[in-house]
Amino acid sequence: MTKSLDTKGGVPSPAPSSGRTRKETVEAFLDAAERLLVSDGAAAITTRRVAAEAGLNHGLVHYYFGSIDEVALQVLERFTTRLVERQRAMYAADVCFIEKWRTAMGFIDEDLEAGYPKVMAELWALAWNRPELRERTAQAWDGWRAVLTEAFDAALDEYGLDRERFPVKAMVTLVLTFNSGLLLERLNGIDEGHDELLAWIDAWLEDLERKRTS
Repeated sequence: MTKSLDTKGGVPSPAPSSGRTRKETVEAFLDAAERLLVSDGAAAITTRRVAAEAGLNHGLVHYYFGSIDEVALQVLERFTTRLVERQRAMYAADVCFIEKWRTAMGFIDEDLEAGYPKVMAELWALAWNRPELRERTAQAWDGWRAVLTEAFDAALDEYGLDRERFPVKAMVTLVLTFNSGLLLERLNGIDEGHDELLAWIDAWLEDLERKRTS
């Protein structure tokens, strides 16, 4: 049986049993917390609500995670990893950059439906007043920065763009910033100018593509 430390006397005590493996238990809690974050927001993430949603003993939350904040952070990290891996695979495809970009923009509605932008926004809001959470949320965002840096670096070569006029870091930051702003507006029911912005970028890429293939 797995042991935990009795904080009063340092004596090992049995971990509460869930009838599942450690991995299954952890995943069940993360799945439950993700559903609650998407449906009800960070205010819904309490030990008892997550445990009830997962159908598990609430004592297991602290045993496996230490705190409810850690549960929420791991939800964000797991969600981000899934989507970053999807983007990395998409950008690695043997097609021209404009097709990759269009695919990436096509994921906006899909990700909103899945709830990822809301989970990110909820955790960001918590971190604004919780410095101890800020580093972890920033690390999650760095996953997006890394995959875009790699993709845009290749795109600059593909289109023969001047790296002094179009610095990779500046381009990545521009896209991350407008994309996060676009998603936050969508979460608030605002989409004014979104189609026009994406159409303008698409037209610029089409012009680059014509020049590349002419």
